[in-house]
Amino acid sequence: MNNLEKIAVIGAGTMGSGIAGQIANSGREVFLIDIYGDDDHPNAFAEAGYRRLLNPKQPGLIHPDVGQRIRLGNLRDHINELSGYDWVAEAVVERLEIKQEIYRKLDAITDDRTIITSNTSTIPIRLLTEGLPESFCRRFAVTHFFNPVRFMRLLELVGSDKTDPEVLNRLDDFCDRQLGKGVIRCGDTPGFLANRIGVYSLQLALFKAFELNLSASEADAIFGRPMAFPKTGVFGLYDLIGIDLMADVVKSLKRILPENDAFHEVSAELPMINFMIENGQIGNKNGQGFYRIDDNGDRHEFNRQSREYEPHKKPGIAIAEQAERTGLKVLLDDEGVYGQYAWQVLSKVLVYSASLIPEVTDDLVAIDDAMKLGYNWVNGPFEILDMLGVDYVASRLESEGRRVPGFMEKGRKTGFYVLRNNRLSTLQVNASHVAIPRPEGVLRFHEVRRQIKPQNTTESASWYEHDGIVVVEFHSKANALNQDSMNILADALENVISRGNKGLIVHNDAQHFSCGVDLSRVRGFFEKDDLDGLDSFLKHFQATVMALKNAGFPVVVAPVGMSIGGGYEVVLHAPEVICHANSVMGLVESGVGLIASGGGCKETLYRWVEKLDCEHEIDNACWKAFMNLGYGTTTTSPVLAMEQAMLRGNDRYEINRDRVYASARASILSGKNQEPLVRRDLKIPGKPLFDKMTDWLNEALANGKLMKHDTIVATEIATILTGGDVEPGTIFSEEDFLERERRSFLKLVETRQTQERIVGLLDTGKAVRN
Repeated sequence: MNNLEKIAVIGAGTMGSGIAGQIANSGREVFLIDIYGDDDHPNAFAEAGYRRLLNPKQPGLIHPDVGQRIRLGNLRDHINELSGYDWVAEAVVERLEIKQEIYRKLDAITDDRTIITSNTSTIPIRLLTEGLPESFCRRFAVTHFFNPVRFMRLLELVGSDKTDPEVLNRLDDFCDRQLGKGVIRCGDTPGFLANRIGVYSLQLALFKAFELNLSASEADAIFGRPMAFPKTGVFGLYDLIGIDLMADVVKSLKRILPENDAFHEVSAELPMINFMIENGQIGNKNGQGFYRIDDNGDRHEFNRQSREYEPHKKPGIAIAEQAERTGLKVLLDDEGVYGQYAWQVLSKVLVYSASLIPEVTDDLVAIDDAMKLGYNWVNGPFEILDMLGVDYVASRLESEGRRVPGFMEKGRKTGFYVLRNNRLSTLQVNASHVAIPRPEGVLRFHEVRRQIKPQNTTESASWYEHDGIVVVEFHSKANALNQDSMNILADALENVISRGNKGLIVHNDAQHFSCGVDLSRVRGFFEKDDLDGLDSFLKHFQATVMALKNAGFPVVVAPVGMSIGGGYEVVLHAPEVICHANSVMGLVESGVGLIASGGGCKETLYRWVEKLDCEHEIDNACWKAFMNLGYGTTTTSPVLAMEQAMLRGNDRYEINRDRVYASARASILSGKNQEPLVRRDLKIPGKPLFDKMTDWLNEALANGKLMKHDTIVATEIATILTGGDVEPGTIFSEEDFLERERRSFLKLVETRQTQERIVGLLDTGKAVRN
């Protein structure tokens, strides 16, 4: 299939700059154009868009140097240069007359080879292309990206009845393989799929919260993790998006949706929303919305009755917490106000989703994918129906005198996802089942998992055999690691060869690979004064990751999302890592008064020795490791991780996270990377370098750059890396480093300051500085 090499983006606002940034992330040059500034700064608007990509809180580029691939320009001086381009993506303001003016200019200067797309989500293609020649319409489509472009996985691809199918195929393939998007083909219908269901869900959740007089925190505690929706909930997500922007989106959908659409039941203007917008309380971008963070970092919640902010308190809703542990149905069956809220919102969302088939789409997978990739739902509407039981939902609707949509009725007998010939298949409009079509190289483990049975499983982790390869999956809350997690990993490692498998992969396609060791378990150890039990856990953790490192067969760790703390220590000991382009990695234990004790300090030092090629004089490597570990350095991309010695030369990444697992499988099956990760003994610097590090810490403390306990933690890090009070040239093996890691961890966990940090983080979610 032909590639798209010469690409331009017109419009350098939030979306346009984000699209240009992701194209640059793919390794391609891109021309970012906006309106003319002034004679002194003709590219001022494009330059502002470029600066937006460099925001350290949400970087649009996988590395600052990637920005060199973005050329900046303006419509007055540069639009004629777009002749001969392969793809021009328009992402200007949602005003039809402005878009059409650009299209007319593009039609005059480009030929049939140039694909033209719009990022619109509200204007139909028939209006966008009205008055333009047939030749233009054949090469025109909508590519609807989601914000922020680098991190949101969904791309809705829309053509008209005039669009050349090959144009759609080329865009589909390019945006999947090169831009890392989950591409969903949509009809040219109002709101397409994700926003049509997603905005309806948010409006419904908002209206019902007002109707049932739930506070923002109460509603968010329900319409969040217990329902497998993002933890922001509805009010938190309103703040994140912007209350004013959400009001505009609602008005747009209200204007374009059919009169009989259920959305109109929740589209009326709310006086409270209008008040907040008029009062400048429009969300995170303005510092205050339904929630506000004060100068001390304390969270406050807007009281809709008093119209004042009050200190935020976690509602502590027992039924919601139980639903997180045991499943959603326990919440839906609750007769209290929280159960009513959950059922009234979710049932309407499920009915609405099912009612879109077949009028809007005949593909239920497209709807499920749209909500998972575009709104970060853990499960799509039809997956939720299967988990609850379609008959359970339909029967309850009937008992309330509510209509069961026709397509939901068809799913009552078999469900929407079934196994047919050992392949996951989905219900079609004609009541048959067809295997889910995925592009070559796209493999989602949560879909694979439904076709195989675990060989060993606990609440925290499982291992499977999948076509000759052992796969370990962590699946605790935030994939935090505990004894069960490591038992499963150890058992899987022991069974690879005996079962005749080709290798082992550690992977999951949850939001995060692992957010570290479960701190609540660590708390349990020190509150019970069971340091022997804690030491036993640490020894087993170390032995397990060492077995991973030294396995006599191919091993790939394939993380997506965050791999921090103990989760990253698993990554560190992998002979090969294949991760996602947005993977976040780092050892963050110092923040809670601990040190990385699962081989993290050891391996960080070895990585820097390897990177600096300084095996015979490791002082510089010790300093690098000291800084990384002491500051809890994290990186937001594999490219940055390479610079910080967090990944090695044979590690690599995929820009599309749906291709990470397939890539890991391909590596195992290729027979490469079968050599264990060898770590030779090191001559350590000893007391001279240790004294330099402690002098540096004392100076930083005196200058107010570190807290007292920070220096105590960092002193333990220095002791591990240099050997502390030992002679220069003393030989340390991996086992020596591991033993010192455990010793330092246990020493720190006994301190009042570390215990305060752990308890404070677990109980309040805030970092304690002491």
